[in-house]
Amino acid sequence: MTEDTDRHAMKMAKKKAARDKIMATKTDQKGLVIVHTGKGKGKSSAAFGMIFRCIAHDMKCAVVQFIKGGMSTGERDLILAKFTDTCAFHTMGEGFTWETQDKSRDTEMAQAAWAKAKELILDETNHMVLLDEINIAIRYDYVSISEVVSFLRDHKPPMTHVVLTGRNAHEDLIELADLVTEMELVKHPFRSGIKAQIGVEF
Repeated sequence: MTEDTDRHAMKMAKKKAARDKIMATKTDQKGLVIVHTGKGKGKSSAAFGMIFRCIAHDMKCAVVQFIKGGMSTGERDLILAKFTDTCAFHTMGEGFTWETQDKSRDTEMAQAAWAKAKELILDETNHMVLLDEINIAIRYDYVSISEVVSFLRDHKPPMTHVVLTGRNAHEDLIELADLVTEMELVKHPFRSGIKAQIGVEF
């Protein structure tokens, strides 16, 4: 038993030394462009996790929801009730496209959301700005991918993090991003007839 313990300790010490050596080379900091995409669940949930980290560190942040409408969600209700001094929250969409069925109205709302997003990103007091479901707005051409990419590349303040969520992220956005996570769908309760549930989906 002692031999196994000693062997494990030596292995972990070597791993730590190698890790410390790698970490010593990582000295830069910058505002990241972060993309959460894919067919799996958890894109917005993971992004809101980062927003709540900012709130916990008393760092100003902001959320712009591009598609989701007036439906109550735990994240929005909590932020609006407790954290408006730290996090600005703007729900600009009127619901998913299959519910609204009005492309001109959806485009108008998405353009207003994009204008608000640019305003919040340019405000250097915001540590992080979440653009929730913007990938959907880009996919349906409500917002121009070339405009989004050029704005983030040329005008985003150097230390501001911008998180963009939604499935089917455009390849130009993926190329620009510093961090891209694709949520892979392995199994989902919806396929078994289970609807979205409070505390899990909203």
